[in-house]
Amino acid sequence: MGHHSRGIQTVFAAGWLVSAAVGVVAVVQWSARLREAEQRAEQAERSRDEAARRLAVEERLRIARELHDSLTHSISVIKVQAGVAAHLARKNGEQPSEALLAIQAASTEAVRELRATLDVLRRDDDHGSGLDRLPALVESVRSSGLPTTVRVVGPRRPLPPEVEQAAFRVVQEALTNTARHAGPATASVEITYGDRALTVRVEDDGAGSAPGPVPGYGLVGMRERVTALGGRVTAEPLPTRGFRVHAELPLDEAS
Repeated sequence: MGHHSRGIQTVFAAGWLVSAAVGVVAVVQWSARLREAEQRAEQAERSRDEAARRLAVEERLRIARELHDSLTHSISVIKVQAGVAAHLARKNGEQPSEALLAIQAASTEAVRELRATLDVLRRDDDHGSGLDRLPALVESVRSSGLPTTVRVVGPRRPLPPEVEQAAFRVVQEALTNTARHAGPATASVEITYGDRALTVRVEDDGAGSAPGPVPGYGLVGMRERVTALGGRVTAEPLPTRGFRVHAELPLDEAS
């Protein structure tokens, strides 16, 4: 009986060990499947967020195109009417009023800026990398008389097209602002590839930007483009001399 009892106890012990082993394996498999399900859910959520951001950017661009088309037409009419009024005044031997000449000059400049911005918007597409155009932009700026240096920090890697395009527009608008307002100056561009954000910094040492230029359509559009992607941007004069534009564009950890 003793041997029989010990045999039964051994069988029960072996059964408990097998059951425990099976239970451990089941728990491990369940945990793995749970982690996999969580990862799939996170991936789906990221995909939805990316799609929502992309749709928001596309909608903003569509609205911007329509607004620019409409505004360009309206301001062109103002420009023509101001030109006709000035011409008639001179034809009658009168000097056009300063207000009329100011309207004519301002409308001419507004039409030029709107058309330039509209051309940029119409060239926007999802092909290629926006920052691939940075060397050509910097070379163009240098040839126009603004010495410019470029520094890239961190390993460069492919990024979502909307992020690349926004970064390129930040540099473009900042350098355009420098060329218009800073007077004799030099500029520096720094692009930093971080784990969670792409950082763009453009600085100049010009005197013309010391009090801070009046924000133009370009800087406003740049700010809207960055904030549409969940980023932030600052454009402000430096403490002593010059101007700085600093933008942070968030990156998906999976990109």
